[in-house]
Amino acid sequence: MASDHTVELALPLAAGEGEAALVTRALAGDHAAYAALLRPHERVAYRVAAAITGWNGNAEEATQNAFVKAFRSLPRFRVGAAFRPWLLRIVVNEAHNVRRAERRHERLGARAAERHEAPVPGPDEALLAREEVETVLGALARLSDTDRLAVVLRYFAELPDAEAASLLGTSKEAYRVRLLRARRRLQTLLEKADV
Repeated sequence: MASDHTVELALPLAAGEGEAALVTRALAGDHAAYAALLRPHERVAYRVAAAITGWNGNAEEATQNAFVKAFRSLPRFRVGAAFRPWLLRIVVNEAHNVRRAERRHERLGARAAERHEAPVPGPDEALLAREEVETVLGALARLSDTDRLAVVLRYFAELPDAEAASLLGTSKEAYRVRLLRARRRLQTLLEKADV
């Protein structure tokens, strides 16, 4: 971003410029190239982070942290490799970091709440649609990290099986089995929540 006292020296982006060229330019310090490299992956990165951290500001924090960490780690990226799985691996790690930090804060908050009991909101204050979303996200949160990630990559990130398997470091068939088991566990949790 240029200020009043600096001049942006980035080369204009060529139409249809490939990832390898953008990576090379970003490695040379071209911030516009790095932004162009991220642009097609921003939404899926946010959805993955949100599914892990919850649909709140933590997802945005995790995504932004991942983008910064990816920029700093760009020299270790193998030019010619697919960028999205590499980026999403960083997003997943950062989302888990943010989630762990949030849990620490929740434990501290729970201790403080024991001392000062807050009023319980009335049942009319919650909307039915929000309750359903919370039920699904709550069930998703009770899955193991590997099960949750399998579901997130398929239904939130909408990744093809081969790409999700690559991100998890497993075969496509093993990913499909993991996803099937994760969906069954999630369904069981949702059925118990309805009772």
